[in-house]
Amino acid sequence: MALTAADAETFSRCISVGGVAVFPADTVYGLACEPDSKEAVRRLYLLKRRRPDKPAAVMFFALDLALAALPELGARTAGALEALLPAAVTLLLPNPARRYPLACGVGVSGIETLGLRVPAWPAPLAALADVRWPVLQSSANEAGGPDARVLSDVPEAIRARADLVLDGGELPGTPSTVVDLRAFERDGRWSVVREGAVARHELEAALGSAA
Repeated sequence: MALTAADAETFSRCISVGGVAVFPADTVYGLACEPDSKEAVRRLYLLKRRRPDKPAAVMFFALDLALAALPELGARTAGALEALLPAAVTLLLPNPARRYPLACGVGVSGIETLGLRVPAWPAPLAALADVRWPVLQSSANEAGGPDARVLSDVPEAIRARADLVLDGGELPGTPSTVVDLRAFERDGRWSVVREGAVARHELEAALGSAA
């Protein structure tokens, strides 16, 4: 089921007024909201029944937007983003400017770490690449529950309480690979925190060229 430019515009409008949306990504269905709105973030976490101190990720819908929003990244780390993205990966990055604090949780690193997503949009979802608004993003499931491959897999309570629900048809169903790049600028070191849609050998090939 292909999304349209009108769907992308409706999504952007929903986020801009503090709404919470269910949307299709390149991996699984997700929840999205304005990353700097305390009320929107609170609602998203309540929908998921997720502890508010747990981190989420900030999603940009195109790579150039992410690079422009994070000018403090070092050259080696920026090169890693250009080599890896867009892709079904979530990158853990140093966050010296403490951007998007509501997405960062209160774990060991707290706001010193930022989770970043830039999806590789398949053709049916390509309209979303025109969204210019970054979002706080998390999977559209209850905390600890199964990921949603199709819209009907998203819990009915979440769909009913979201302000917008976009149906993108069947998705791959495997969540993003989580890659820790926080030490990459210093010494080219990285690690996989969670195995997912992108295999380690693909990461090695991309990051080897950026190190």
